[in-house]
Amino acid sequence: MYKNLVLLLCLLPFQFVSARTNPLADFPEGYTPEEVGRRLAYHFVDGKHMLHGGKWISYPETFAWNGALKFAAVTGDEKLLRLLQNKFEPLFTTEKALLPVMNHVDLNMFGSLPLELYRVTKEKRYLELGIPYADTQWIVPETAGESAKAWADKGYSWQTRLWIDDMYMITIVQTRAYQVTGNREYIDRAAKEMVLYLDELQRPNGLFYHAPDVPFYWGRDNGWMAAGMAELLRSLPAGSSYRPRILQGFRTMMESLKNYQTSGGLWNQLIDKQGCWPETSGSAMFTFAFITGVRNGWLDAGEYAPAARKAWMAMVRYINEQDNVTEVCVGTNKKNDEQYYYDRPRHAGDYHGQAPYLWCAAALLEK
Repeated sequence: MYKNLVLLLCLLPFQFVSARTNPLADFPEGYTPEEVGRRLAYHFVDGKHMLHGGKWISYPETFAWNGALKFAAVTGDEKLLRLLQNKFEPLFTTEKALLPVMNHVDLNMFGSLPLELYRVTKEKRYLELGIPYADTQWIVPETAGESAKAWADKGYSWQTRLWIDDMYMITIVQTRAYQVTGNREYIDRAAKEMVLYLDELQRPNGLFYHAPDVPFYWGRDNGWMAAGMAELLRSLPAGSSYRPRILQGFRTMMESLKNYQTSGGLWNQLIDKQGCWPETSGSAMFTFAFITGVRNGWLDAGEYAPAARKAWMAMVRYINEQDNVTEVCVGTNKKNDEQYYYDRPRHAGDYHGQAPYLWCAAALLEK
C-alpha cells in the first residue's frame, strides 16, 4: 500500500504536489504572479489618468501606479520601470497642475507615489516632492476646523475623521516616509493613529461597519483597513509599543475574513451576506493581507496560505482579455440601506481593482 501511494504521488502533476507543499508557489500557466502582474502593469502604463474631481491624480490611480512600481522592482523589469518613470515625468512639468493639493486625507496619499519612486530609483527629486505630503498630514493649516485642531492637540493627524479608508491613505504615506528617511516619527504617528481607529471602530468579530450609522460590512472599505494594517506591520519596529495592539486587530480581522471567504474563493460585496455578489477589489485587498501575513509569519501558513491561493486563483479568472479586472464596485459613499450595496454599479478596469491585484502579484514574488 505504501509503494502504491508513493507511485501515485510520483504520477501526480508536479504543480499539484508543490502547491500542496507551498500553496503560494508554482501556480499554473496563466495564473503565475509574473504573468498576471506583467499584464496589469503594462496595461497601466498605457492607461489614462483617473482624476479626482477632474483636477488631481486620484487615489485609485496612485495606488495602481505604486503597485506597478513594486512589481517592476520585485521582478527587476527595467523597461517597465522606465515606462512608469516616463509616465510620471510630466507631473514635474506640463501636468504639474494635476499634483494633488495637501489638504485632505484622500489627496495627501499621493505622496506615497514619489516616495516609492525614490525608494526604487534613489533620485532625490522624488523625495523632495513626496515628503511634504507626509509632513502636512500633521501640520495643521490655519483654515482647519475645531474638530481637526482637537485631533491634532491629541497627537493625531488633523485629517482624522474615523473613516477606515484613512488607515490605508495615512498609513501608506507615513510608512513610505519612514522607509526612505529612517525617521521614526513617521511610523510612530501612523501606528498611534491606527490604534485609535482600531479601538474606536473594530467590531467584536474583527470587521468594520462602513460607518457607525451604517451597520454593513462593505468589502472594499474593510479592504483598506486590512491592507493598511499589513503595510504598517511590515515596517513597524518590533519593539514598538503599538505593535501588539495592531497585530491583535489584524489577526482578529483575518480570522473573520477566512471564515467569510466563499466557496468560489472571493468575498462578497457585503462580506457577511451569502446572497450578495462576489466583488474583486475588496477580495484582492484581503488576499494581499493574507499573503503578507503568511510571508511575515503573523498568520499560520497552514491555515491562511491555502486560503490566499484559493483567492488568487479565483481573482485571475476575473481579468478579461483587455487585461481589465471585472466586477469592481464603483466608488461608494455610505448609505444606511442594504439594497444600495447590492445595486452598486460594477466596472471593468477601474483602478480600485487593478491596484490591489498588482499588490498581490508583487507580494507573491517578494522573497
